[in-house]
Amino acid sequence: QVHVTESGGGLVQAGGSLRLSCVVSGRNIYRYSMTWFRQAPGKEREFVASSNWGGGTTSYIDSVKGRFTVSRDNAQNTVYLQMNFLKPEDTALYYCAIRRNQFIGGTSHTGDYDYWGQGTQVTVSS
Repeated sequence: QVHVTESGGGLVQAGGSLRLSCVVSGRNIYRYSMTWFRQAPGKEREFVASSNWGGGTTSYIDSVKGRFTVSRDNAQNTVYLQMNFLKPEDTALYYCAIRRNQFIGGTSHTGDYDYWGQGTQVTVSS
């Protein structure tokens, strides 16, 4: 059975930083692309950043490029999202998801992911 657990969210002032963690059990993440999504109240869930299987390639939504960095520790089966220079518009519930199929790159389509965490809240005050 696969479990995905996020942590690291919190309340931070604009310009501050947070580091989110996503621990996976039951699946070797080396073989799978891992992606961070977020959902703000009243909005659809959106793609934030992805780390392709193995960890060699990453991708980001334009609004976080240069501020957020996705990384992974395959030995610890953990994925991270380092968020710097946070803005109030980054406020959302952040989810980690694991790609349904092995050895395929990450995508922005939620249907391509079969296991999700419960989310961790990030709130950025102005």
